[in-house]
Amino acid sequence: MGIDATAAVHPSAVIEPGATIGPGCKIGPFCLVGPEVSLGEGVELRSHVVVTGWTEIGAGTMVFPHACLGEVPQDLKFRGERTRLIVGARNRIREYVTMNAGTEGGGGVTRVGDEGLFMAASHVAHDCQVGNRVILANSVAIAGHCVLEDDVIVGGLSGVHQFVRIGRGAMIGAVTMVTADVIPHGLVQGPRGVLDGLNIVGLKRRGADRADLHALRELLADLGAGAFRDMARSRSEAGSDNAYVREVLDFILGPSDRSFLGPR
Repeated sequence: MGIDATAAVHPSAVIEPGATIGPGCKIGPFCLVGPEVSLGEGVELRSHVVVTGWTEIGAGTMVFPHACLGEVPQDLKFRGERTRLIVGARNRIREYVTMNAGTEGGGGVTRVGDEGLFMAASHVAHDCQVGNRVILANSVAIAGHCVLEDDVIVGGLSGVHQFVRIGRGAMIGAVTMVTADVIPHGLVQGPRGVLDGLNIVGLKRRGADRADLHALRELLADLGAGAFRDMARSRSEAGSDNAYVREVLDFILGPSDRSFLGPR
């Protein structure tokens, strides 16, 4: 515990006793770091940043002015229980971003992975589980208990309803309300979000070939607008040699009782 000798702390910053400031950290002017905060190696708080609560921030993460991390959840059921926020390494957390600690009823931990980009004024609510390389564009609001798997992108001014799961590699268009689960690699857009195909660009960037795309398109056609779980169970029992198809089927059959966004 304490402030590493190699850390640079501006004279106007407030580091409360008990905080852990790792090697090479930079704490800019008028920042506030609470007594149960741990900052990994090379974390940079630009200025006017508040990091409070039982919060851990991983190495190399950069937090821009007026972000607030680790405050109590915006949940009327919260009664002051001891919960935490864990943010991974090498994230970019831009101006006015808020990330709240968890709640006892939601598992007690809000968790953010590595190498994410959280653009200005985006919000990660209590008990969310956010994967690696996730991008939230400006003013995106992720409600409580949501799961965003790796490589998800959410367009600006979009909102995600509580308890929704968004599968790996999915893309949500701008100004979209997401009220149901989104299959991996899905493309969602529209004011009330609908599944509008596959995130082809993202799939290609991650190495999917023509056979993978064909298999996913075939699966999407089979799912149609019908009962996703029934169709997924049938396809899963039949088996598939394609890893992307198996990933989507496993996601649909996963631990959630929410419905899924279907096509128009």
